[in-house]
Amino acid sequence: MRKKETISSLQSAKKSRKLTMITAYDALFASLFATEVDMILVGDSLNMSFGGRPDTLSATLEQMIYHTEAVCNGAPETFVVCDMPFGSTNTKEEALANAVEVFRRTRADAVKIEGGAKRADLVAHLVDNGIAVMGHVGLLPQSVRSEGGYRVKGRDEESFRTVLEDAAAIERAGAFALVIEGVTPELAAMVTEEASVPVIGIGAGAQTDGQVLVWSDMLGFFEEFKPKFVKRYMDGAALVKEAVKRFTEDVREGRFPAEEHCYK
Repeated sequence: MRKKETISSLQSAKKSRKLTMITAYDALFASLFATEVDMILVGDSLNMSFGGRPDTLSATLEQMIYHTEAVCNGAPETFVVCDMPFGSTNTKEEALANAVEVFRRTRADAVKIEGGAKRADLVAHLVDNGIAVMGHVGLLPQSVRSEGGYRVKGRDEESFRTVLEDAAAIERAGAFALVIEGVTPELAAMVTEEASVPVIGIGAGAQTDGQVLVWSDMLGFFEEFKPKFVKRYMDGAALVKEAVKRFTEDVREGRFPAEEHCYK
């Protein structure tokens, strides 16, 4: 069994070892991932992967708490981060109350909050009140509707500068680590170099301190589309379909259940 990561061990990994994080939403898959990854993110992507929604905005605080506790049950020795869903952190007071609820009702080690410099005071307020916060800068899925789609950052001077400023502000506010999403590799490399905390990339090139992926993307269960930044490590959908096909054929042909599947 791997020793559970802590904020100190994660931060000491910067420039010494690459960190790995994967999403999970239930105890079963969390238990399968726990022995291999450094962190599990209970992402608000759950309603896209398993709810058929077009974006992450429909996830509720109650859903995140339910799934975070399930993940903690399945991976009690893994560092678990809970996404704070859209609408749960509109003010400092609301953000603290909701983050406290997450900590009270789950064993999450930290929460993740999307946003840059404009949210720095909010992040500082949570940190000052005992909530460990992972920041999230660059492409912000919770802002997809206001920005008119998923837009890669860093391709122009203004967005390049804005993300650099956002990352610095969130680090100064006390975030112990940052996720940087959907940016050019050059921008991600500069953020990683300038930050003293670990920077975990998704769609941000190879120069970050670690990588995170959505499990249903990397294992090939989500078939509708494959983001450019995703590497599929197996064709999970095809494997499941083939197994179900063999089951139905066995039942229809009378091969299942066989004698070894019956009680004596």
